[in-house]
Amino acid sequence: MYEIIHDFLSSFLSENVAQMAFAPVTLVTIAILAYLAYLFCHSVVAMIVRIITKRTVSTWDDDLLNDRLMKAFSQLAPAILVAYLLPEAFNEEGKVYTWLTKLTEFYIVWAFVHLANRFLQNLYDAFDKRKKYKIHTLRGVFQILKLMFICVGIIVGISILFDKSPLAILTAFGASAAVLMLVFKDTILGLVAGVQLTANDMLKKGDWIVVEKSGANGEVIDVSLTTVKIRNWDNSVTTVPPYTLISESFQNFKPMQQSGGRRVMRAVCIDINSVKFCTSSQLGTLKEKGWIADEDIEDASRTVNIGLLRRYLERYLATHPDVETKMTHMVRQLHPTPQGIPLELYFFTIVTEWVEYEHIQSEIFNHVYAVVQEFGLAIYQAPSGSDISSLGMKN
Repeated sequence: MYEIIHDFLSSFLSENVAQMAFAPVTLVTIAILAYLAYLFCHSVVAMIVRIITKRTVSTWDDDLLNDRLMKAFSQLAPAILVAYLLPEAFNEEGKVYTWLTKLTEFYIVWAFVHLANRFLQNLYDAFDKRKKYKIHTLRGVFQILKLMFICVGIIVGISILFDKSPLAILTAFGASAAVLMLVFKDTILGLVAGVQLTANDMLKKGDWIVVEKSGANGEVIDVSLTTVKIRNWDNSVTTVPPYTLISESFQNFKPMQQSGGRRVMRAVCIDINSVKFCTSSQLGTLKEKGWIADEDIEDASRTVNIGLLRRYLERYLATHPDVETKMTHMVRQLHPTPQGIPLELYFFTIVTEWVEYEHIQSEIFNHVYAVVQEFGLAIYQAPSGSDISSLGMKN
């Protein structure tokens, strides 16, 4: 090729002028060939790859070898061609050749890092599209791999530009490690935290978590190297650094959703003045209405109404169609308080979806509020303004 250029210039220029014009014309020719190589890879090669991937049964090759990856590959091809043609076009001892070679090698390193990162991004997108792989926190892992490629590319690129060994560059970075750690503190902490979150399977995209200190309560929509994005139930988005989740506590409701039962632990305060022994007529009325059974009455003269209510509610929970009876379910008394005796219902619903869970809980406690008075009991309620006004009117 170079002989053709030389003969072409010599055919209508003098020897001295042809020698002076040889280098610029050769550079322009190499640039044109490099651009043609880019067009060939970007159009012809990419079209061939597209045809092949569409004819295959698997969809993985469609996701990996897409147009974005082929464009990155096309950017690498002309640089390789330039690196191959330069030695024969210039004197290897000249400064122009030295700097052109450095710039070309630097560009090859950049193009290779860009190609590798594009491939990793396509691989992550392919995993993210498939439901069975969404259970894993993969984004942080892929970001770590990208960061590693970028760091290697920076070290190799600097060594090319300054004619230094990569080990010398690493030594220089080591000497300034304190400054680098300060500048990249969040990235380093996020990197370590991301590895811990992934390795211990603590957090995944789609989990429902609560981070009280950050005011986050919702679904995880993104887990990256430096941030965890949580869409709250009011549709706002809270961004939390991963190392915050490692250094402090957070609550993950995903295991609850997978268990098939969601806990209800809620108490009703019974007015202590309404707790009494039951009379024979009261017991008879409760038995006629089906609120109690014979085994509930051990001694008719010593049967307490709050005890009958507790046993009735335990049977009610045990037979309720929306209560998961394979999990713990009970009704218990807690320590008396100034507001009365807390009677706590502890059980699990068979559904974990939020709206349905609230409906079931409300229906059960609606029944509890209504049935309390059947046992001669009263629910404690703090006096309101109208109660105090009515007392004043009576006086």
